[in-house]
Amino acid sequence: MKEYKVVQPKLGFRNRIQNFEDLLNQYAREGWVVKDIGVNWSSVVFERDKNR
Repeated sequence: MKEYKVVQPKLGFRNRIQNFEDLLNQYAREGWVVKDIGVNWSSVVFERDKNR
């Protein structure tokens, strides 16, 4: 079974790309995989196995 998480990142104006990369890496360490990124990085959908 899968579980999903939707995140609306607050990236700010400075270092926007670095902040986005840090966010993705943070969730990847927790076992989340990116399934979809909204237009202009407005939202990110993550997926992982629920019974890991």
